[in-house]
Amino acid sequence: MIELESERLTLRRHRLDDFADSAGMWAHPKVTLHIGGQAFNEEECWARLMRYVGQWELLGFGYWVVREKTSGKFVGEVGFADFRRMVEPSLGGAPEIGWALSPWAHGRGFATEAVRAALVWGESHFGPSSRVVCMIDPGNAPSIRVATKVGFREYARTSYKGAPTILYERRGVG
Repeated sequence: MIELESERLTLRRHRLDDFADSAGMWAHPKVTLHIGGQAFNEEECWARLMRYVGQWELLGFGYWVVREKTSGKFVGEVGFADFRRMVEPSLGGAPEIGWALSPWAHGRGFATEAVRAALVWGESHFGPSSRVVCMIDPGNAPSIRVATKVGFREYARTSYKGAPTILYERRGVG
């Protein structure tokens, strides 16, 4: 099992006992405000968990559960995926990084810390000059700040499932 650590966080693959924490986070409107705009129900959260596990099994990468080191408290989720998104311009098969944090963890620098840890792993897994992409809602200023802090640069403005989105990319050490 691939586990990562940063100064304040641990990142590890999902287990069945993470479902309640994950579902609780995705059911919160503040979390989904810029990710589809609607809270996810239990069925949708279960499908998300299955997708996380499947990505690791089929592709050798995926999402991690992020927990605070000192308390073990659920912080959120971060990782890489290939969602085969139908977006123009195409993501070109590049791994897509994403992150979501529980409301209590917002504004504490946890997202930047977790994304940096994931990117270090990504550079060793995908290669030091590999391209990584992410999609961010134009109204999600906190995630845009995280992306730019860790070296992502905007490369296109488009729409995804009828909603405006910004595409970002990063190559190697940012």
